[in-house]
Amino acid sequence: MAPPDYRELVPSWLDLRWQLDPVAASQAGVTSHDGRLGEFTRPQVKAAVSAMKAMTAAFEYCEPASLAEEVDQTAVLNDLRTAVARFEHEKPHERNPEFHLSHLFDGLFVLLTRPDRSPAERAAALLARVGAVPRFLADARATLGEGRRPGGAGGAARPAKVFVETALAVAEGGRALLDEAIPAALRDQPPEVRTAAGEALAAARQALSEFTAFLGGELADRADGDFAVGREQFDFHLHYEHALRETAPELLRYGEALVTEVEGDLRRRAEALAPGVPWRAVVERLRQNHPARGGLVEAYGRAMERARRFVAGRALVTVPEGELDVVATPSFMQPLIPFAAYDPPGAFGTSRTGWFYVTVPEQALLNEHSTHELALTALHEGYPGHHLQHLVAQAQSSPVRRVVWSPLAVEGWALYCEEMMSEEGFLAGPEEAFFQRLHLLWRAVRVVVDVRLHTAGMTVPQATRYMAETLGLAPASAEAEVRRFCAGPAAALCYAVGRRELLRLREDYQARAGAGFSLKAFHDDVLSYGGMPVSLMRWGMGLNDEVVK
Repeated sequence: MAPPDYRELVPSWLDLRWQLDPVAASQAGVTSHDGRLGEFTRPQVKAAVSAMKAMTAAFEYCEPASLAEEVDQTAVLNDLRTAVARFEHEKPHERNPEFHLSHLFDGLFVLLTRPDRSPAERAAALLARVGAVPRFLADARATLGEGRRPGGAGGAARPAKVFVETALAVAEGGRALLDEAIPAALRDQPPEVRTAAGEALAAARQALSEFTAFLGGELADRADGDFAVGREQFDFHLHYEHALRETAPELLRYGEALVTEVEGDLRRRAEALAPGVPWRAVVERLRQNHPARGGLVEAYGRAMERARRFVAGRALVTVPEGELDVVATPSFMQPLIPFAAYDPPGAFGTSRTGWFYVTVPEQALLNEHSTHELALTALHEGYPGHHLQHLVAQAQSSPVRRVVWSPLAVEGWALYCEEMMSEEGFLAGPEEAFFQRLHLLWRAVRVVVDVRLHTAGMTVPQATRYMAETLGLAPASAEAEVRRFCAGPAAALCYAVGRRELLRLREDYQARAGAGFSLKAFHDDVLSYGGMPVSLMRWGMGLNDEVVK
C-alpha cells in the first residue's frame, strides 16, 4: 500500500483542527465555523484524541517530497502530539474552568473585532454562538463536576484553587461581552435579529451566572488539586511543542544565570544614570515620565510608526503590506485587556490589518506607560515584532507555516527584536537602553518561575514574592503573571529561551555566510518559517538536522 501524499493530508489536518476548535478557525479567518463553539465533554474529548492519533499515524506514514515538506511534516506531528498529551495528561477541560471560559469569550471576541466579515455575517455568527452558550456552559459544568466524587467517573483530577480563582476573574471580565459589546454590535440589525439576540443573550447571561455560582461554590469548595504538570510532562512540552533538547533543570540553570547577569548590568547602567541610586529606584524615577492621559494612544501610534520607518529605512527585514491600527481599547474589552494587546489578522483571512489596543488607565497608573518604554513596546508588538511576523506568515504558501506557532519562535522573535534593534541604534538614549535590559530581566525571571512552578514545587505565593522582589513589581501584577504561568506550562520561558536560540542561529548563519552575511536575508529566512520552533528553522536552513521527530 502506497503511503499517503503529504500535500493531500494537510487539508484533512486543517479540517480536523477547525472541527475540534471552531474558535481557532474564526481566529484564523476561516468563517465556515463561526456559528459554533467547541465540545469538550469527556466523550467528545476522547473522540477528538482518537481522531488526532489517527491523523498522527497518517502523517508518520506519509513521505514528503522535499526538505521543506519534511520540516512542515515534523511541525504538524509535534503539534498533534502536544495536543494529544495535553488532553490525555493535563486534562484542562476537567481541571481548569478557565479553559472553557477562554474558549467561549475568545469565540465571541473574535467575531466582534475582525473586519473581514460583513455586518450580516457577523450578526448571524454572533446569534448562533450566543445561542450555544447555555449548552456549552452546561457541558463545562458537567465535565468539571464529575470530579466531585473521589475516584469517580474516569478518575477525574480535582481542580487547582488558582484555576478556579482565575476563572472567576475571567467570568467577571467576560460578562461585559454579553451585557455591552454584543448588543452594541447588533444595534443596527433588523428588528427580528435584535429580538432573537435579546432572547439568546438573556439565556446566555443566565447560564453564565449559574456557571459563576458553580465556580464560587461547589467547585471552589473542592479545589484542592495541583496546577503543576510535573517534570515528565514539562519536558514533553520542551521536546515536542518547542523542539528543544534541553530539560527543565538545564533551563532553570540558564534562567538563574541570566537573572544574575542582567541584574549586574542593570546596576551598572543605573549607576551611570543616577549615581548612588539603587536600580529599582531608578526604574520608579524614570517611570514618572509618561505621556499625558489624553495623548497616550497617539504616543503609541507615533512609536509604532517610528519603529516601522527605522526597520524599512535600515533594510533590516522585508516589510510587507498591511496596516497596524493603534486604538483605545473599547470599554467592553477593558476587563479582558487591562494594559494593551495586539490582535493579528487571521492566518487565512482576507484582511491584512492588525490591531493594537491601548487601555487608557486612570492618572495614578500612567507610570505603567513610561515614555522610555514606548519604543520597546512598539518594536515588540509591531515592527519588526509580532505584527510583521504575522503578516509574513499570512503570506506563506505553506498552510502549515501559517498556523503552527510555538511561543518559542513568536515571543522569542519579539524579544530578539528588542535586542537587535538596540544593536542597530534604534533606542533613543541610555534610558530606553536601561529599560531594554529591564525587559530582559523580566523574561529571565519568567524562565525561573515557569520551571520551578511546574517541576520544583514552587507555590503561587512564593512565585509572586520572587517576581515582586526581583523586578520591583506590585504584588498584584506579579500574581497576575504567576496565575497565567500556572495554566500554561513551558510557555513563559519561551521569551528568553527563544531569544537565545535565535541569537545562536544568527551566529551560525553568519559564520556560514561569511562576508556575504546580510541581516535582512537572515531575518527574511527566519520569518519564512512562520512561528515554527527555532530548531526546525535551523534544520530547514541546513544548519542542523538534529530535531525532535
